[in-house]
Formats: sequence, structure tokens, C-alpha cells
Amino acid sequence: MQVFRLSRKKYASELSGIGASKSGNRWNSKGTEIIYCADSRALAMAEISVHLSLVTLPKDFVMLEINIPKSVNIQVLSKKILPENWNDFPHIYKTQQIGDNFIYASKIGVLKVPSAVVKGDFNYLINPHHKDFKRMKIVNFYDFPFDSRMYL
Repeated sequence: MQVFRLSRKKYASELSGIGASKSGNRWNSKGTEIIYCADSRALAMAEISVHLSLVTLPKDFVMLEINIPKSVNIQVLSKKILPENWNDFPHIYKTQQIGDNFIYASKIGVLKVPSAVVKGDFNYLINPHHKDFKRMKIVNFYDFPFDSRMYL
């Protein structure tokens, strides 16, 4: 399976989860390392766009293509267990707890979660501490400038 991630060029050579741990996000609390990926390039772009002002959007993004081997188990998060306001901003503790529990239990290497930005699309959360992590590889990365009309 191929998933996608936008990254600043200086961080593109490795996957670590350290960036997410510095601030905490929808699926992790501060201090928990997790790697956010998307099921498409368009979703990766949308996920970045909602977090940054288009006026100050850096121009050095690269698109990472990450291979998750078929033999790696992926847990699908059931929407039934999500609280009603799971996609609110600011992020709620309950969704962060779901991601933190996924990381610390370390039973599965990847968790598929619904996107809060694009209904019907999915993000993939990678556990950088799981035994299968070393089998997940960046197979390609390339410059990914945002369309100039987004800066208008």
C-alpha cells in the first residue's frame, strides 16, 4: 500500500514522529511520537493547508511516497467509537487518547482513521516504535510546490 505525506524538505529523508510529538495533534498528545500520512496526495495537501496560513505557506514542501508492505497489519478505527465532536478544532483529548493508546500498546503498526478535513477520506497513522516500522520505507519524494493560485 502506498500512502502520502507532505514534509518540509529538510525533514524528508527520514520518518520519525518527532515533529508531531512537539505539539500534539488530533490523534496524539504532546510527547507522543506518531507519523501522519494520507491516502492521497490531495488529502496530504488539504491536511497541511488547514494548519498553515496560505500567506506564510513555505515553498519547500516535498511529497513523500511511503510503502507499507501488504504483510503489515492495519487496524481500521471504527467510527462507532468516536465521540460526536471527534473532528472539532481544537482537538479533543478523547481522540488524542485513541492515538496515544495505539502507540503505547504497540500491537499494530498502522491505524487507519477518518480525515477530519475531507469527509470520506482517510489518514494512516504509523507507529515509529512498532516492530514493523523498519519495513515501511520512503520509496520516493519530490518537490511539491502548492499551486500559485492558493497564495492569492
